[in-house]
Amino acid sequence: MEHGTQAEAGERQGREIREGLRAALTAAMKARDRVAVAALRSTLAALENAEAVDRPAGTDARLGIGQIPVGVGAAEAERRVLTSAQVVGLVRAEVAEREAAAREYERSGHVEQAERLRGEAGVIAAQLERGAGTAAED
Repeated sequence: MEHGTQAEAGERQGREIREGLRAALTAAMKARDRVAVAALRSTLAALENAEAVDRPAGTDARLGIGQIPVGVGAAEAERRVLTSAQVVGLVRAEVAEREAAAREYERSGHVEQAERLRGEAGVIAAQLERGAGTAAED
């Protein structure tokens, strides 16, 4: 039973991180904070992309153009469900990617771009900490 409780807490943490990212995006949009909006949109998109499933290569290969299903829901597929560890890992990767890019920009003398990327990394890291802190309280 304890394992189930840990799994539920992990799922909750992943869900809370995602909800926190969405809430922060709304707040950043209202505040017109371009750096935060860019960082949060990109991170949410990375999570959405990770949930996408690959479509088999030959799915519609033998259908004529008039036979390919179109319309709402015609190409719907069940999405992957990310574990909390996967969500945390993807968010950390987003932070690390920005920090690495900031170092490269700085080395090449583009200080403003480096500062922007560090700002984005800070926004994402703060949301990760909030999501982890909320789960730890439960």
